[in-house]
Amino acid sequence: MTKTTYSSLASSVVLITGGASGIGAAFVRAFAGQGARVAFFDIDKDAGEALVREIAASSGPAPLFVPCDLLDIDALRSAMAEARRSLGDAAVLVNNAANDQRQALAEVTPSEFDWMIGVNLKHVFFAAQAVVPQMQARGGGSIINMSSIAWMRGAPALPVYAAAKAAIVGFTNSLARSVGPDRIRVNAIAPGMVITERQRRLWYPDDRVIAEIRSRQAVPDAVTPEDIANMALFLASDESQRITSQCFRVDGGLA
Repeated sequence: MTKTTYSSLASSVVLITGGASGIGAAFVRAFAGQGARVAFFDIDKDAGEALVREIAASSGPAPLFVPCDLLDIDALRSAMAEARRSLGDAAVLVNNAANDQRQALAEVTPSEFDWMIGVNLKHVFFAAQAVVPQMQARGGGSIINMSSIAWMRGAPALPVYAAAKAAIVGFTNSLARSVGPDRIRVNAIAPGMVITERQRRLWYPDDRVIAEIRSRQAVPDAVTPEDIANMALFLASDESQRITSQCFRVDGGLA
């Protein structure tokens, strides 16, 4: 399949949270493949360094990897400041990092609740807060927040995750109104069932379960990390410059 080239992304500074593996790694590869100057933040140092080596050997400029625990907001701010010093003002922020830990409502403790909100929502807010001045300085930008269809479908085993992912859409809409006059666009992506290595290992070891869910999609083909990355490329590019305050489902039309 021929890949779309977005000329506006060439040499643009793109920041990605949670970029060392899964969908996040697909974002890093996709933006690097467009010639963007990518920085990504992740707690997994080994996976992050391996991804840098992979991209440096194959496709476009090597990304900047800054190890970071996104639950530590001071560390996140420092990591984003390091990226700014190295690459310049960010044109794009992809708030990707998340954890879809399954939980039973009756068993969630306050500390577990706080951890889930921290890993799925808190850093999204503060990464956006930190990047907005950069985008204002350069005259515009695109913030892409990762939501999920889990909150739309009412996934019963994901009560805190679904709450956080719904909140991301609310934050997206509010932020879009706030920074729109600065020509900063803010959108969300809600993926469907994307079987990454982690998803396969933890939640979907049974191919029959995967097949059953895919049978409920309007388009039966598997939704891949690359499908999500393709949407992010479009939303980051000038081709989507009049699109903001939207949440795009990329789920094959799952019913």
